[in-house]
Amino acid sequence: MPSVPSPDDRPSSRQPFLPADESEQLRETAKRLREQVSELEVQARTRTRIALAEGVLVERYRLENPEAAFSLLRQASQRANIKLHQLAAAVARTPGPVPGARVWLGGRASHPIPDLAALGAGTLNAANQGEVLGAALQRVLAVTGTDMGDLQLVEDGVLRMTKHAGLSRQFTDYFAFVDGNTACARAAAARHQVTVKEVASSAGFDDETRQVILSAGSRACHSIPLVDDEGSVLGVISSHHARPLLGFTQAQLRALEATGRTIGSWINWHQRTVLLDALEDLHQLALNARR
Repeated sequence: MPSVPSPDDRPSSRQPFLPADESEQLRETAKRLREQVSELEVQARTRTRIALAEGVLVERYRLENPEAAFSLLRQASQRANIKLHQLAAAVARTPGPVPGARVWLGGRASHPIPDLAALGAGTLNAANQGEVLGAALQRVLAVTGTDMGDLQLVEDGVLRMTKHAGLSRQFTDYFAFVDGNTACARAAAARHQVTVKEVASSAGFDDETRQVILSAGSRACHSIPLVDDEGSVLGVISSHHARPLLGFTQAQLRALEATGRTIGSWINWHQRTVLLDALEDLHQLALNARR
């Protein structure tokens, strides 16, 4: 009588994973985990700001609960076309109105709208943050001759990714917040343009950061600080290039500097005008909600 094959001898309908399959599966798992960690970091930073603002509003206006405060924040941010977390941060850092005052920020000086002609984008709605920042990024990409780039704004002492074009999800997640030794951070600290002619051989990145940049197809990058009239750096725009760079002409560098100063001045104006208008609108909404 023939012997019955042992379980280990029986043919299997499932093919064993090859080493290459296992490596690919591990890479995909690592990628998903990095994306999840980045999303959690963004949510944690944003939620902390919003929760603080909710608490301020609940106490100041005797609102029923944080949900009511969140609803007012969302309404005011949408009406002003600014990010909810930006309005929440402004609520937390701006001294409150005099108790019982109908106006929060009375006696504010009027600031002229900066000239945005250096962006070469035609007529722009200066109050529309997304429109102006998008035009600034496109201007830098046009001058530097690439289709990859990003724009970061300074928030709480770090650079936060606000706009990007042509870059991978891994890249934008990894650089969602930057406070380390990167080209954009160096440009912000030095208040002048920084060129990395070849990412692969630059000493300005650690191995992990370098690999993320290279994986996005960037072999070189150039960062322009966004400097206002008072000399404060309020953000950075970076272009990324598929090939190593030899450098830029003086005309290109001047055009990029003009863009950086134009947007720096505009950010300053936006913070002192549009953002404060949104705070005033929020105050009126909260007073009406309390009736």
